[in-house]
Order: sequence, then structure tokens, then C-alpha cells
Amino acid sequence: MKTADLVKRVDQLVSIGRDVQLTKVTSGDRVRITHVLSGPMTGFRTACLSFIDRVYGGNHVHFRQFTDKTDGVRYGDTERAIAILMAIRDELEGGWLFELRSLVASELFADFLEQADHLLEQGYKDAAAVMIGSVLEEHLRQLCLTHDVETDDLKDEKRVPRKADRLNSELVKASVYTQLEAKQVTAWLALRNSAAHGEYSLYTAEHVRHFAAGVPAFITRNP
Repeated sequence: MKTADLVKRVDQLVSIGRDVQLTKVTSGDRVRITHVLSGPMTGFRTACLSFIDRVYGGNHVHFRQFTDKTDGVRYGDTERAIAILMAIRDELEGGWLFELRSLVASELFADFLEQADHLLEQGYKDAAAVMIGSVLEEHLRQLCLTHDVETDDLKDEKRVPRKADRLNSELVKASVYTQLEAKQVTAWLALRNSAAHGEYSLYTAEHVRHFAAGVPAFITRNP
């Protein structure tokens, strides 16, 4: 999903929150308490938690803060909810979410590529090829997120992830890298697919060594 779509959804949630605030009622004699209607607040809070969980995950500080700070029907709960949503909006517009994901992915990629090198040294070219291919495909997805290229399609009202070959072609259309590099990526993906489908005779250990050397260089050129 593109950054613009995520920001649009935050704006929708903020608008829902503003509508919930319009239901405020003040009660009490000595101590006046302003609260909002329970039904609209529950729907608003559920939608927000679902969105934050999908974007950041349930362990992220935004999810925990929203869970802890909006668990009620006081008017202040709506104010805190909207404040958290606006903080999320600023992060999305500033590109902080995808920058963080890129840093985490880089560490994971390094670990996987190191494991692939070890497998290759031990003579397990097929397992190494699959592992390197997985790193390549995930990096293509990260590039799509960074450059606002769609990573999935809507089919039968469900989001379906695009295949790596499609991501590769879309990244070229977006001028993220050249057609020449795209051809190399296509060849790498074909090697990965051969390994994944048991077509081991279609490539050699030397091919996988070039694969293992080429993917980190590709990631460095296209961070």
C-alpha cells in the first residue's frame, strides 16, 4: 500500500474521531465530566487499533499507547486518540516508517546472506539459492514501499501480493533502476525459482556464487 493511501486512512480515522467528539455529553453535579457516546467511541477505537496493528504491529509503542490511553468514553480519550493518529500521520508523511523497516530489513538480509554463504561453502547450493532469492524478493518489496510502488492488487475484494517479476517490472517503470539491472534481476529470480521447484540441473554452484555476490551489490546500489 502506498504512503498516500496510509495517510488518507489516518485522515479518515481522524474525521471519525471528530464525529465521535460531537456526541459529547456533560454530566455530574459537583464534578462535571464530559464523555462521548459508547457505541461510536467503540467503533472508532476498534478501527484505529486495527489500522495501527496492520501498519506497525501490536508491539509498537503507538499500539500500546493507543490501547492504554483511549480505554474509556471520556472526551479526553478522543483527544488522546486523535493526537496519536496525528503523530502517526507525521511519521508516515516524513517517511520514517519505511526508513525504519529498511534498517531492520538490512540487518536481516545480512544475516540471511551470511547463512547462504555458509550453505554454499558446505555444498548446499540449492538451499543457498532459495535463501538468496528470498532476500532479493523482500528487497524488491522494500524498494516498492520506499518509492510508492504498489506491492499488491485487489482481487475479489482481497489484497493479493504481487509476484517478484511484477515488482521488478514496476520498479523499472518507476525509474528506480535501469532496464539492464531489471534483466539481471529476472535472471536471478529464474534461478531462485528453479531451486524452489527442484530443477537443480538448470544451474550450477558457480551460478549460485555469482548470485550470492550480485544480490548484495544490487542492494547497495539500490538501497
